[in-house]
Amino acid sequence: MDNLLAARTLMGVSLAFHIIYATIGIGLPLMLMIAEGIALRTGNDLYHQLARRWVRPAGLLFAIGAVSGTILSFELGFLWPRFMAFSGALIGLAFTIEGFAFFTEAIFLALYIYGEKRLSRRALFLCTIPITIAAAASAAFVISANGWMNTPSGFALINGVPADLHPLRALANPAWAHEAVHGTFAAYVATGFAVAGVYAWSLLRRDDIPYQKQALTLALAVGSFFLPLMFLTGDWAASFVARHQKPKLAAMEAHFTTMAGAPLVIGGWPDPASGQVRYAVKIPKLLSVLAHRDPNSVVEGLDAFPADTAPDPRLVHPFFDLMVGSFFIMAAVSCWFWWHRWLDRDVPGERRLVRAILIASPFGMIALESGWFVTEFGRQPWIVQRHMTVAQGVTSHPDIDLVLAAFVTVYVLMTIGLLKLLLRPASAPGTEPPKESFHVDP
Repeated sequence: MDNLLAARTLMGVSLAFHIIYATIGIGLPLMLMIAEGIALRTGNDLYHQLARRWVRPAGLLFAIGAVSGTILSFELGFLWPRFMAFSGALIGLAFTIEGFAFFTEAIFLALYIYGEKRLSRRALFLCTIPITIAAAASAAFVISANGWMNTPSGFALINGVPADLHPLRALANPAWAHEAVHGTFAAYVATGFAVAGVYAWSLLRRDDIPYQKQALTLALAVGSFFLPLMFLTGDWAASFVARHQKPKLAAMEAHFTTMAGAPLVIGGWPDPASGQVRYAVKIPKLLSVLAHRDPNSVVEGLDAFPADTAPDPRLVHPFFDLMVGSFFIMAAVSCWFWWHRWLDRDVPGERRLVRAILIASPFGMIALESGWFVTEFGRQPWIVQRHMTVAQGVTSHPDIDLVLAAFVTVYVLMTIGLLKLLLRPASAPGTEPPKESFHVDP
């Protein structure tokens, strides 16, 4: 396999797995905090038992995420040494602060897990606050590095070498705010819907219905609350891209020709040879409205940029549509659930609705993965926007395909082990599992 293709494939596979682990590792602490808070405020012990069910997969995913994150750190140095030589002094601060957040989360997670018999309920709830904050902070600081790749700042380029370095400016790069906020909200949505799917499956099997209904409602409440916030921050991100990453916007929207009053292209397959999008639905002037808040504004198409500096719309546009479509699927199911919840004054148990929740449950993860594909494919051919291409940053070390095969095997085995632990039956609510076994029930 070509060295560049193998390196990109290995990094892409590693990130695809790590994002799933990290996403649930961000979302579950928030749900722990909410459940413990409700239990403390209302005295309803069911929510405390629910939190104790969730803390086991949270701890397991924290450990797996740490392993996959370590692998990614190794890959950055091994696969992209020229990129790290160029950027290490600037993005290193983000990874350093992320390390402090990681250890803060580890300390309080350990207190929460092992303090059940030693700490008061109030103390347990207070432990969940730094866990939640540290998990979100870890993600935000890692995302800062990605934002810097999209909008590099904090240095001057002298003879091709970064000089006059300002790591704090690099940390607070222009893309960081919207990427971090949107990514964190997306993690909460993805986790809420994924957990709701687990309990929807249990309801369809008629398992412990009162308990499952309460858990399903709490999970969907988290996902539904952050769903519109994710949409608003997504619009914020798209507006930023329209101003600062115009080739990426053109690829996202499969917009080939520069024009005023640009239409929004929904679906279809981009054909760069003809400059057309086959089988697409076009809404007149809507892209100009979304990009510049003016129906008659000019939106640059892919024809405005050199072909070798613009991303391939065949890679970007379908994933962008998948990300947006996933949002509307989750929004429809969420509205359906809460409408019935309001009408019935109880958790709806209609099997069609429960099946719809189960079907919608993976679309949070699908939207999040698709969003990262859009971010990465949309920056091509650059690894550092306008300063270094991906081909310039890759290693010259041979046999990357062998490393790819080895690491894919590791990730597959880790995921199989994780699923076996997560799906192993647990004790009923309010009881403790046998001490000689480690049971996990998401």
